[in-house]
Amino acid sequence: MSAEVREDQLHQAYLSLGSNIEPEKYLPAAVRELGRFGRVLRVSRVWQSLPVGGPGQPDYLNAALLLETALSASDLKGKAIPTVEAKLGRIRSANRNDPRTIDIDIMLFDREQLLLGERSIPDREVLERPFVAIPLAEISPGYIHPVTGESLAEIASRFDPKSWGMRIRTDMILKPD
Repeated sequence: MSAEVREDQLHQAYLSLGSNIEPEKYLPAAVRELGRFGRVLRVSRVWQSLPVGGPGQPDYLNAALLLETALSASDLKGKAIPTVEAKLGRIRSANRNDPRTIDIDIMLFDREQLLLGERSIPDREVLERPFVAIPLAEISPGYIHPVTGESLAEIASRFDPKSWGMRIRTDMILKPD
């Protein structure tokens, strides 16, 4: 990131990370690579959860990351994230729930409501998926959802991680570089 970027030009991007192919390798690599596009301010604990894609897949490891960046939401989604995913071997298939080395999605961006391609920001998964909501609440519990007016802590409190097959991976800690 250029030293010429003014502080008022920086954005807060709340990202969801997931992997179920060698996640111990790819989640830390994703944190490092995303740091090339800004400053990683916070990273949640790593949560293990059952795969959404159905039986026969390994469990997913998920985390959330807060990236301070000069990139617009469009450039982050259209350029930076695909660059990181490609570098880490992400292969896209027709089934969006197939196993993957890394999956990175923008869940929240500043306090904005946006449409990026077919994805809305805030992403609806913040309200629907505990493996998204709970890690986001860890990195920014007081963030107010721009649509519902609820804090991330309030949203996350609606989910019982155990009933979703989630558990914290204490053997794996992601750190900003």
